[in-house]
Amino acid sequence: MHRHIAFLRGINLGNRRLKMDDLRALFTAMKFANVETFIASGNVIFDSKTRDDARLADAIECRLEKSLGYDVDTFVRTRAEVAAVAAFRPFPKKDMEAPGNRVYCSFVREPLSAAQASGLVACRTGVDEFCVEGREFYWLCRIPSADSKVWTSPQMRALKLPSSSARNLTTIRKLAALYPAVEA
Repeated sequence: MHRHIAFLRGINLGNRRLKMDDLRALFTAMKFANVETFIASGNVIFDSKTRDDARLADAIECRLEKSLGYDVDTFVRTRAEVAAVAAFRPFPKKDMEAPGNRVYCSFVREPLSAAQASGLVACRTGVDEFCVEGREFYWLCRIPSADSKVWTSPQMRALKLPSSSARNLTTIRKLAALYPAVEA
């Protein structure tokens, strides 16, 4: 069995309220083992015989849409990949540790194209910076994230970024600490 973490987009936002017991039951019904959730924001830890992240994500999306009646974009990573994300330092130490600054990691299915990656980094503002690494991109926000206007800027909209699911890097580090990357 292989340990995975699924990051579900938009769970427990708006009208998409779902009890974590119900979410665990859905994953268990998919024949995943040792299913756990981490905070009520769509982080599901589970074991599967399958290693293929894309295949797992497709199966989870299909089952959730059928069960819940709406699309739930799903991004699956192994424990080792989550540990790498937690250890990665996308911005200078002073920015990563400055009080009030927040760093978010967004998971995507496939790496951004070179044009999207360079365009995203170019969208930096006085309060927002971006870094792209593999199947993740990172956002440093120096103000409360809800106050940032970067996501509604014409430059950002023109990038047509793929669907993603973002988590505060603090959450990722807690997940990595709880589920260390030790494969059997």
